[in-house]
Amino acid sequence: MRLVIAEDLFLLRDGLVRLLEAHGFEIAAAVDSAPGLLHALLEHKPDAAVVDVRLPPTFTDDGLRAAIEARRQVPGLPVLVLSQYVEQLYARELLADQAGGVGYLLKDRVFNDDRFVDAIRAVAGGGTVMDPEVVSKLLGRRARDEPIARLTAREREVLELMAEGRSNSAIAQRLFISEKAVGKHSTSIFTKLDLAPSNDDNRRVLAVLAFLNS
Repeated sequence: MRLVIAEDLFLLRDGLVRLLEAHGFEIAAAVDSAPGLLHALLEHKPDAAVVDVRLPPTFTDDGLRAAIEARRQVPGLPVLVLSQYVEQLYARELLADQAGGVGYLLKDRVFNDDRFVDAIRAVAGGGTVMDPEVVSKLLGRRARDEPIARLTAREREVLELMAEGRSNSAIAQRLFISEKAVGKHSTSIFTKLDLAPSNDDNRRVLAVLAFLNS
């Protein structure tokens, strides 16, 4: 599996290269700026990209904007954002096209390499991987808006776990309720949000995130 890495800090960039090569990934390019990232993504069209949000030249949201532009030119190009920050505006835009193959992890919450590698493989396979903190902030921003406000507290808990990509079974275990109850909550959520229910976990996540971008 071929990857492009974008990280401006040398030690972290070099560490990512060594870590991922040790897990069998091929590093097509490791860059330190947003222009370099866009060029590498369009040239190599990797199986996935690991992208920091704040890259040169402005150190604001250049990395995320470069990834979004690359996905415009190469639809569905898998991108895993690895950042210290939740950039809500561009995070929602990244997730808005419903093409899948996206992820957003916070650096200080990646606790082991196995989880990180699994996240990359999931994104490369077209899945959606979201850190719970990112999900919480994206949902929280809309907490007072309709129709999110129509959800019960339990439905919001289910929605947050759903948006993390968890299956009904995993949600049931996390909330200590039955899988049948999760199914009922899910149906109610989709009804209230005017979204068609689906048994496909990835499509459910994308539908929820598309709503958050509406």
